[in-house]
Amino acid sequence: MKILVVGGGGREHALCWKLAASPRLTKLYCAPGNPGIGQVADLVPVSATDVPAIVAFAKQSAIDFVVVGPEEPLTLGLVDALEAAGIAAFGPSQAAAALEGSKGFMKDVVAAAGVPTAAYRRFTDAEAARAYVREQGAPIVVKTDGLAAGKGVTVALTLAEAEAAIAEAMEDGKFGKAGAELVIEEFMEGEEVSFFVLCDGTHAVPLAAAQDHKRAFDGDEGPNTGGMGAYSPAPIFTPALEAEVMATIIQPTLDHMAARETPYKGVLFAGLMITAKGPRLIEYNVRFGDPECQTILPRLTSDLLPALLASRNGHLDDVTLLWGAAPSLTVILAGQGYPGEPKKGGVIQGFDAAGSVPGVTVFHAGTKQTDAGIVGNGGRVLAVTATGTDLIEARTRAYQAVDLIDWADGFCRRDIGWRALGK
Repeated sequence: MKILVVGGGGREHALCWKLAASPRLTKLYCAPGNPGIGQVADLVPVSATDVPAIVAFAKQSAIDFVVVGPEEPLTLGLVDALEAAGIAAFGPSQAAAALEGSKGFMKDVVAAAGVPTAAYRRFTDAEAARAYVREQGAPIVVKTDGLAAGKGVTVALTLAEAEAAIAEAMEDGKFGKAGAELVIEEFMEGEEVSFFVLCDGTHAVPLAAAQDHKRAFDGDEGPNTGGMGAYSPAPIFTPALEAEVMATIIQPTLDHMAARETPYKGVLFAGLMITAKGPRLIEYNVRFGDPECQTILPRLTSDLLPALLASRNGHLDDVTLLWGAAPSLTVILAGQGYPGEPKKGGVIQGFDAAGSVPGVTVFHAGTKQTDAGIVGNGGRVLAVTATGTDLIEARTRAYQAVDLIDWADGFCRRDIGWRALGK
C-alpha cells in the first residue's frame, strides 16, 4: 500500500517509524514531515492544514490510505474531504472531531452518555463566568472551548487566578476565537493517566496507557507544557481499572456518538483522573498524544497498519494487538524558553551516538534541515525514547542518550518517571 501520514511532529515521526516496518507498505509519504521523518518517508512540502492540497496530492499520487496525525486538520474536515474524493483515511470525521475541537460539545456528549466526569458550566459572557467562579470557589478549572495548542487550560488555585484566566481569554483575546466560549469545571484530585483506544464507530480496542509530565521543570514545577516526557505502561492503570474505563467511559461515549449519527472512528485519547472514587474523564483528544505516541508505539509488537485499516473499515472486532513486556520512557528535549518563545536555530549534533544506545530511538519534533546541519526549530524539538527490561533500565538508557546529544539551546527534565519509580 501507498500511505500518506499528515503532520510534522514527534507523534508523526513515531507513526511513520512504526508504519515503515509494515510488510504491507510499498511507499510512505509524510506532509510536511521533518528531517527525522525524512529518514523513513518521502517528505511532501504541504501544510498539514491545507486540506485541498493534501487531497490533490493523495489523488495525484494514487495514495491508498491517509493517516492523519494532528487534531487541527481533523477538526477542519480533512478525513471527510479525503473520503469524498474516494481516498480511505484514518481519523474521525469533522463532526466527531468536535470531541476535541469543542470542550463544551465534549462535556455535553459525555454528560448525556452518563460518563463520570467533572461538573461543569459553559459561558460566553465574562461577567457571568466570574460570578460562577466566585460562587463555586477555588480551586477550579478554566478551559477555552476551542483548540489552543494545549495552552488553553488554567488550573486556578485561587479566585484571582480564575478571574485572570477568564479576562485573558474572553476580554484580552489571548487565544483568539478559541477563547470566545469557556468551560468552567470542578477541580478533581488524583493521578492523571493518558489512555488510548482504537475505535471503528461501534467497537473499541484498547491500545495502552501512559503517564505524561506536563510541567516544564523537575518536581512538577513551572508552567504547563505540551508534555516534557512520558512512560508506559502506567503502573496505576491496572487491568481491572482498564476494564472499568472501557465499560463506564469509552463504550458509553461510542454508543452516544453513534446514536447522534456522528460515529467515532480513529484513535480516542482519554485523559483520565484516577480519583479516590474511581476513574473520571478529564477530556478527550481525537488523535494520538505527543509524547505518549512516541512512548507507546515502541512497545507494540503487532503491525500497526492493519489495525488502523480495521478502525476505518469497521472491523476492529477482528483485531488483536500484541504488546512487548518491556516498558518505555520518553524524555523531551525542548528549546530554552519553552513553553514561552523558544530559542531557535542552534545546531544539534550527536544523533548517531544517541541512537546507538541499546533500546533507544530519537524522534524528531521541532527540527529543521539547514546548510549548517539539523537545527532546533520549535518548542519541543526531540523525543528520546528508550525501552528496557524494567522502567529503571529504560530511564537510564534514555538519559544516557540525552547526554550524548550536543545542543546548547536545549533543556529537559531529569525526573521523568518519578511517580512510577517512587513507588
